[in-house]
Amino acid sequence: MTTTIELTAKDFKGVDPDWCPGCGHFGVLNSIQRAYADVGLQPHEVVTVSGIGCSSNAPGYINTYGMHTLHGRALPFATGVKMANHELTVIATGGDGDGYGIGAGHFTHAARRNVDITYVVMNNQIYGLTTGQMSPTSRPGLTTKSTPFGSIEYPYNPITSAIMNGATYVARGYSGDIRGTTKLIADGIRHKGFSLIDIHSPCVTFNLENTHDFFKQRIKKLDEVEHDASDWKAACEYAMEWGDTIYTGLFFEVESESLSQLDPILKEGGPIAKRSLPLTPEQADRLKSRLM
Repeated sequence: MTTTIELTAKDFKGVDPDWCPGCGHFGVLNSIQRAYADVGLQPHEVVTVSGIGCSSNAPGYINTYGMHTLHGRALPFATGVKMANHELTVIATGGDGDGYGIGAGHFTHAARRNVDITYVVMNNQIYGLTTGQMSPTSRPGLTTKSTPFGSIEYPYNPITSAIMNGATYVARGYSGDIRGTTKLIADGIRHKGFSLIDIHSPCVTFNLENTHDFFKQRIKKLDEVEHDASDWKAACEYAMEWGDTIYTGLFFEVESESLSQLDPILKEGGPIAKRSLPLTPEQADRLKSRLM
């Protein structure tokens, strides 16, 4: 018999973060750790994968298996982990520059394939690690190190993009709302399919416009308007509101078979990572020698 020990958020604590004091990412990290505990996961059952950026240091701050990978490449690595061992719970973490900039193509196809992973994006509308350049979600007119005369570009909308690309669970949180964000992440983990939780997480050092005060004055929860999460048109309309009101909560959710549920190979004999290789010792030696 095996005994499952009920864990708390503290059991998922890794090394101490080195983020700036007041950074919104602390709230997101707390929410992720709480969500793991709420779902009833054990550290050895989870892989936390990231790309590059302030937010992408998260695997070191969380007591699970972790992979700190390449800039913008968290989702293909996470997809590989899930397809190799679909019994694992796979979480990808990153920022708006990492995920919606260099990683935008991977974001599109992970959603399209409905890979059963949860993608938590700490969206601060700026490149923080490289000290304050415009990101894909920066507002028009924002003055940064890379746009000294103000940005002339329109921002990327991750919520509408995820819905249009085929994601089956799409939500937005705010790092100052620990309880609400924890629930969104936990429900995203439970959901079978690609889950995006885009979280507004203020950068207190390099983005002095999209601050905690900015969001506290504007945040309104979708629960207050009785939104039907199966209505993708309404979801997109709420997602495009950005002004005096910014909605948070579950925008869209539908049930659809995930990639690992559809793949015929994964229906045979359990996870690929646990199967014996159909090679003779001689074949295995030749393969290893070619790779060395």
